[in-house]
Amino acid sequence: MARKDRNLETSGANSSSRLPSKSVPETSDSADASKPHRRRSGAGRPFAGLYLVATPIGNARDVTLRALDVLAQVDVIACEDTRVSGKLMVLHGIATPLLAYHDHSAERVRTRLIKRLNDGETVALISDAGTPLVSDPGYKLVRACIQNGVPVTPIPGPSSVLAAAVVSGLPTDRILFAGFLPPRSAARRRTLAELAAVPATQVFMESPRRLARSLADMAHVLGDRPAAVARELTKVFEEVRRGTLAGLAQHYRSQGAPKGEVTVVVAAGGPPPAIDAAQVERLLGAALERLSVRDAVAKVAAATGLPRRQIYDRALKLKRGAP
Repeated sequence: MARKDRNLETSGANSSSRLPSKSVPETSDSADASKPHRRRSGAGRPFAGLYLVATPIGNARDVTLRALDVLAQVDVIACEDTRVSGKLMVLHGIATPLLAYHDHSAERVRTRLIKRLNDGETVALISDAGTPLVSDPGYKLVRACIQNGVPVTPIPGPSSVLAAAVVSGLPTDRILFAGFLPPRSAARRRTLAELAAVPATQVFMESPRRLARSLADMAHVLGDRPAAVARELTKVFEEVRRGTLAGLAQHYRSQGAPKGEVTVVVAAGGPPPAIDAAQVERLLGAALERLSVRDAVAKVAAATGLPRRQIYDRALKLKRGAP
């Protein structure tokens, strides 16, 4: 998860959680380490390939034993920020070299990593917090590995998306993760209009300073649905506030931006009402009197649940005066 959590809770992190370093000898049934992509079994080094390792979203003790084992045994750890990941490694006594792999270095570093993987080395990919590839560009490395025949192995663990969803009190039988919404209101409302008719609980990430405005836009476009705002999950000041979108928007307007990482969970909407062509025309006509075509289409799409393309085509005809 590409969440910039720079304040790992260290309660309980001690030497008892540390695993052997990379100097641990391989077991007798281990394969030849010099042979690319060869599986090596037992308690020694993992087989060659890329490992997608989930790391804590707050509390450092949430890391799994398997994750610690892999991180201690691979040849290199690719991470977003070596300073952030370095703190976790120090807490757990892991001395594996760290290599920065982020938006600005990804293309250059990816080539180097693929070469090392093709040579039979082991690489772990982590994000600053949570599960890698969730709202970060790590998928490009995974895609390159697949194209090069390099094994890719997930090491599951913490995820703010699932943690927020299960604690929200909303249905979890069908979940849509929608990532970060656009920072500007007009673009945000257009995106929300596209999601309005999705029959699933929706999970968003949001900046604390934009939270109140985003919740207000959600209420405007999606309707005043039940929702939950989860922040600082697994940390000392963890908080889950439940209510409706409009009520939550009002709370954060009056109280100001909260601190910490924020995840918003929104209930699915009900089935759209039956809409006839005449009603769509009336709604579009009223919206076009005060809004641009794009914003009018977004508003009517959210209100009717009809496809944006269908409404957009009709809006253009109305603007041209077509019958």
